[in-house]
Amino acid sequence: KKLRPRSPQKKEIPLHGRKYTRIDQSNTINDVEPSTRNPHIDNNKLNSHTIKMKITWVTRSFLDYRIPIYREINRLCGNQLTVIYFKDVVPERCQLKLKEILGERAIALSGEIRIGGKKIENQAFANSSGIRIPLRPGLVKQVKKTKPDIILSDGFFQWTYAALLNNAMYGTPHLMLYERTLHTERNASRVRIFARKLAAKYISAIACNGIQTREYLIKFGFPKERLFMGNMAADTAGLQEALSKVNDRQKAELKEKYNLTGPVLLYVGQIIPRKGIMQLLDAWKDVEKKYPQPQLVLIGDGEQLEDAKKYLKKNNINNVRLPGKVDYSEVAQFYALADLFIIPTLEDNWSLVVPEAMSCGLPVICSKYNGCWPELVQPQNGWVFDPLNPENFKQILQSAWEKQEKWPAMGKESLRIVQDYTPEKVAQKIFIACQSTLNK
Repeated sequence: KKLRPRSPQKKEIPLHGRKYTRIDQSNTINDVEPSTRNPHIDNNKLNSHTIKMKITWVTRSFLDYRIPIYREINRLCGNQLTVIYFKDVVPERCQLKLKEILGERAIALSGEIRIGGKKIENQAFANSSGIRIPLRPGLVKQVKKTKPDIILSDGFFQWTYAALLNNAMYGTPHLMLYERTLHTERNASRVRIFARKLAAKYISAIACNGIQTREYLIKFGFPKERLFMGNMAADTAGLQEALSKVNDRQKAELKEKYNLTGPVLLYVGQIIPRKGIMQLLDAWKDVEKKYPQPQLVLIGDGEQLEDAKKYLKKNNINNVRLPGKVDYSEVAQFYALADLFIIPTLEDNWSLVVPEAMSCGLPVICSKYNGCWPELVQPQNGWVFDPLNPENFKQILQSAWEKQEKWPAMGKESLRIVQDYTPEKVAQKIFIACQSTLNK
């Protein structure tokens, strides 16, 4: 039987004894026009009511930062969220957290058949190998068995095929969450683009990570009216709680351990080529000669860690510290003693370390190749630079040090901006996208 894309079915969803048939499609809850707001829904945070909606989120893997989003969406849909995932790749701690929220609706599956290109490590540049689709026998039926009103998926590939087929065969509305940008997809092959265009026929709507993701999808050809904002969020509340527990003694011990005596510029992430580490050290080499007081701390591990150590020794760079890999439970201590945060990445969709740093009250120096900067990094709270332009890189570092008196105010601005990108607000945006998709 030939499969044909079906439009999402119009549904009336029960809401405390009533039924609604329309909800505004604005990108943020506060942007909804008063005349079109549902009178039974809190205008700001959807705190007062929940709406019965069966949502099945099929995702091959997830990490800790997704847990608060799952929790909030589950609350909003009346405790009817189901998450189907591949238990072989999700850390045990994350599975236990999800089970606490969803119980039996956290469905862990195992057994995959991988079709296509070689496995792509997280450290690689995007599109550095062929298309690779992991198939899990019975996944399509498992999704259908949950009887969802709407299915959520992550990206065009991985386990999204189950959502695509459920849309094609049964007409189940499908909201895909997507994070790639024009920059990350600059090397996408024609085959990959063709596969995405074919898949797009079975996608009812897409929730974009940010402005740059939206721009890519519009150029890709996906209808504007079916694009929504809101997808990724760091666990800002969890990090702020951990930060509040860091005392002066702990900070003093950490400074003594790594011989930190001046202002601290912090990086958290992998020590790999894609993150622009060597470009950072090259720029730092010249800046350090003029400003010897600041110190650079690079948290993380990776294939370039030893190369970085050799570079520092060869060029007699003294104010850089490489603690290596640090357990996430201890990262808050480094945020607590930092004065600035830097992310020199050469390619990232939407770095979660940026909202993490902002939630700790830090100004941010951000690469223009990081997809999150249009939303998160403004002149009031940071700087945007080109890590592939050495002169621009050095200029921005110097400018940052010369404006030390503005750092406290810039940190407060970071806290203000990041309030709109908490897991709860992102979950609310995803939920509104679900409502709007069901009502088309």
